[in-house]
Amino acid sequence: MKTHKKIILILSIILATVAVWAAVLVPLPYYIESPGGATDIRQVLMVNGEEDQEPGSYNFVYVQVRQATALQLLAANFDKHSDIYTDEEMTGGSSSEDYFRISQFYMETSQNLAKYQGLSLAGKQVSMDFFGVYVLSLAKDSTFKGILNVADTVTSINGKTFQSSAELIDYVSSLKLGSDVTVGYESLGEKRTADGQIIKLDNGKNGIGIGLVDHTEVKADVPIEFQTAGIGGPSAGLMFTLSIYTQLADPTLRDGRDIAGTGTIEQDGSVGDIGGVDKKVISAAKAGATVFFAPNNPVDKEVLKENPQALSNYDEAVKTVKEEGLDIEVVPVTTVQEAIAYLEKTKDK
Repeated sequence: MKTHKKIILILSIILATVAVWAAVLVPLPYYIESPGGATDIRQVLMVNGEEDQEPGSYNFVYVQVRQATALQLLAANFDKHSDIYTDEEMTGGSSSEDYFRISQFYMETSQNLAKYQGLSLAGKQVSMDFFGVYVLSLAKDSTFKGILNVADTVTSINGKTFQSSAELIDYVSSLKLGSDVTVGYESLGEKRTADGQIIKLDNGKNGIGIGLVDHTEVKADVPIEFQTAGIGGPSAGLMFTLSIYTQLADPTLRDGRDIAGTGTIEQDGSVGDIGGVDKKVISAAKAGATVFFAPNNPVDKEVLKENPQALSNYDEAVKTVKEEGLDIEVVPVTTVQEAIAYLEKTKDK
């Protein structure tokens, strides 16, 4: 009888140990997004072959994403600044390789637009060639599913070429639902065409059912080099632009301040919204930044219909600063010019 009890006790200990081990170490098909950190842009950017040695810093901020264990999921449920996503929600159904590639495309586009804006604002000669749009995803009902693939570049629609993705989208949305359409594209270095039909998209507009981002290349006499291997996404666009402009046009613009911020950058200088701004302003404050630029665009009407409590990036950042008692000033911007104007106005003259 004693032997039987010993066996049960040993088995219980083993099962308990395995359960604890699984809870701590075994990854589940869930991801946790939480505050990450901030990086001085000088670590990844070189303008005109010269180091930026002026006091202060420009910092881009990022979130931490990790595949979760059971114990981490439990902890994340009690942290209002940690968000939990399923594998499908995080990758959009893409493979890990495609997800990484998509993230790199966003970073590439962000860097090209930052170069273009930074050089233009600094009065330098610059041009940007538009080659088409990278395919990031295909809708389940797209007639091009199984034909176009992630990383292909769509170069024409019905033989027409475009100067921006906005032009391409406007043209495609003007075509009649169900009408035939021919897509010109490049895949693995080969030029190809494919035929399909116009479908109704989830946003109610007509289209061919692809997720896209610009495939561009900037040409200028001023060399600008990025070293961002392993870093993805478009949200550093504003800060990249400020760094390029400052080095070329106004080296003392930072005035010794440690400045952080987030937001995409567009060809016209407008600053676009990003996700996870609450986590990013926390990251900026923890890194010692005293200023945080946040996009201040109106919340989309469709978003407000689904969530009347939705906040703009700026309002969410301000709310987080107040709730967490952070020592950082949140500055609203809708264009890179507004960020420059703020820095000029607040220099210690």
